[in-house]
Amino acid sequence: MLLIKILIAGLVLFMVFNLFKAMVVMLKNDPDSPPMSKYIGRRLIASVIIISLILVAIATGLITPNPRPY
Repeated sequence: MLLIKILIAGLVLFMVFNLFKAMVVMLKNDPDSPPMSKYIGRRLIASVIIISLILVAIATGLITPNPRPY
């Protein structure tokens, strides 16, 4: 259970890193640097992995959602 939470936290940090990396590429506007879509694509893939990991963990019972959100 702790491993899944650490993995999700690491992927969220990876998403934030790629977001800022894409911002730097966008602001520099250097034609020799990799395109901004490379970093945005990595961020999208990380989002898909996080959502699927959470869904699988809930389905297998490794994590339990809060039954009363209020």
